[in-house]
Amino acid sequence: MSYVKRFPVAIAAVLVALLASPPALAQADYPSKPIRLITPFSPGGAIDIYSRLIAEPLGKRLGQNIIVEAIAGANTIVGTQAAVRATPDGHTFLITTMSTTVNNKILYSKSLAYDPDKDLAPITQLSYGTVLFVGPGTAPYKDLKEFIQWAKGKDRVTYGSWGIASWGHLAGQILKRDLGLNLEHVPYKGDVPAITDVQNGGLDTTFSSPTSAKPRIASGGIKPIAMTGPMRSASMPDLPTFTEQGVRNVDLAIWVGAYAPAGTPRAIIDRLQRELKTVINLPEVREKMVVQGQTPVGNTPEEFMANVRADYPKWEALIRASGAKVE
Repeated sequence: MSYVKRFPVAIAAVLVALLASPPALAQADYPSKPIRLITPFSPGGAIDIYSRLIAEPLGKRLGQNIIVEAIAGANTIVGTQAAVRATPDGHTFLITTMSTTVNNKILYSKSLAYDPDKDLAPITQLSYGTVLFVGPGTAPYKDLKEFIQWAKGKDRVTYGSWGIASWGHLAGQILKRDLGLNLEHVPYKGDVPAITDVQNGGLDTTFSSPTSAKPRIASGGIKPIAMTGPMRSASMPDLPTFTEQGVRNVDLAIWVGAYAPAGTPRAIIDRLQRELKTVINLPEVREKMVVQGQTPVGNTPEEFMANVRADYPKWEALIRASGAKVE
C-alpha cells in the first residue's frame, strides 16, 4: 500500500483513538480526588454510622479519602438533591434507604423534586435491615401483648419515626389500623432524637434502628417491644418479631442502597459496585453490620433494580392503605 493510501487510514485511527481517550483516561485516573459520600439522614444516626463504617475501608481500596456528609431534611429529599446535582464523575455518591427512591416516589407523586428513575444511577443494594419498636425503660409493659393492652386504655399514644412514609411511620399506621389503637405519628429528622424523647418522657414510643437503640436499651433508658421484618435479627436474637407475637403485616424488611448521579460512567459504577461488595464482606465490616441489624447483599445494579421493582407494588399498597400523607 502506498503512503498516500495509508495516510487516510492512519488519520482515521488517530481520530478514533482521540475520541475514545477522554472517557478512558478519566476512568483510568479514577478516583483523582477525595470522594463525597452523602447520606440524607441526621449526623450520628444509623445510616450516618453505617456510611462511616464503610467509608474508611472503601477509601483505602480506592486510594482516596471518603468524606461522609450527612444532609438531613424533608424526608431525605434535601440530601438526595445534593447528590443528584453533583458532577456525575464518581466523586459523589449516595447511601440511603428505600425512603428516597420508593417511598418518596409514591408519597410525593409528581411533586417530588427529583426523579429516582432518571436522576439516580443504582450502584448496589448494600443490605437488608430490621427495625425495632421501643418504649421507655420505665414502661409498665414488657412485650407486645402487654403494650397493646396498655395502649388500648389510652386516649392517645404517640409514636416517632425518622420521617413521613418511612417504614417506622407505615408500621405504626398498620398497628393503628389492624389493632384499633389511637396512635399519633410524630416525624423526626432521625431516630436518635426520637429515642431521646422516649427516654425523657416526651414521646410514648418510637421505631428505631438497632444501632441507635441498643446503647439506650443496655443502659435501661428504653426497652424493646418487638422487631419488624420476616425474621429475628442477629443483632438482637432474643427479641421476637411482630409476627411471632401475633401481629401480622409488619414483616417487610427495609434495605440500604448506594446510588450515583445519573450520567456517571458505567465503568465507574461497576468499580464502585465491586469495591463496595468487597468492603461489606470484609469480616470486620460484616460483623459490625450484623450487630447493627443489617444483612449484607452487594448485588449488581441490574439485580438491585430488579429487587426494587419486585418490592415496589408491596410498598405502594402499604403506603396507600396506611393513609400516610405529606403533612
